[in-house]
Amino acid sequence: MTAALREASLDPSVAVRPAAQPLIRLDGVALDLGGRRIINGLDLALGRGEFVCVVGPSGCGKTTLLRLLSGLVRPTSGRILRDDRNVDGPAQDVAIVFQDYGRALLPWRTVAGNVSLALEAARVPRAERSARIAPLLAQVGLAAHAAKYPAELSGGMQQRLQIARCLAQRPAVLLMDEPFGALDAMTRQSLQDDLLALVRQHGTTVLFITHDLEEAIYLGDRVIALRANPGSQRSSLAQDIVIELPHPRDQLATREHPEFLRLRRFLFDFIQEPRP
Repeated sequence: MTAALREASLDPSVAVRPAAQPLIRLDGVALDLGGRRIINGLDLALGRGEFVCVVGPSGCGKTTLLRLLSGLVRPTSGRILRDDRNVDGPAQDVAIVFQDYGRALLPWRTVAGNVSLALEAARVPRAERSARIAPLLAQVGLAAHAAKYPAELSGGMQQRLQIARCLAQRPAVLLMDEPFGALDAMTRQSLQDDLLALVRQHGTTVLFITHDLEEAIYLGDRVIALRANPGSQRSSLAQDIVIELPHPRDQLATREHPEFLRLRRFLFDFIQEPRP
């Protein structure tokens, strides 16, 4: 067990384990921006097909971590490996789902046309695109809306469309930056369940950024908690928690489970701790 992981085990009643069959590994990753250390000494592994949620106080580097994993930003020190190869730039099979779905979609393209964009970028022949698009729209509940434009869709439907477009890339890794943060509670819960079903069907590895502790516990196989202002002597990793709740998860039964309630209190107390 690494020093960072030992430090993360602050509560002996919270299960902690490294990811099995690592697809992505961060070794001692640090990042400085504007003369300030945003992430420091981060050791982390993401397993194949694992759903990992990231929480932490504002300014702790959650979105920065996503950008590092996407290859859009390179670390100041340390290394990021995928399949034991250095991540040195964006990859075609890494997709990003943004919170601002309105800006992520092309308003002049139909629903089908927005999904087609990912296939065009992958140089899928035109004759094969329709056969790829239709099943994806059916999976996200948009089969009847293929000819509509984004402005004709609700916020939840627009986010479903963005997810469908990402899945069209057949990504090995799906990076999600608070994708449900702007949605109402009922729509968010529906999309949570749809997302769990989709990623398990496709075997996708997911890193999911959220401020919602309940969402992190409900979705995650693990929850990573980052600390703000790690400085030069502290690791950004504060907690690495295995979520032992059974699958399939249920919006009522899972949230009433004693383990769910215990983890929610534990993470809430962590977020509320005074920061140096």
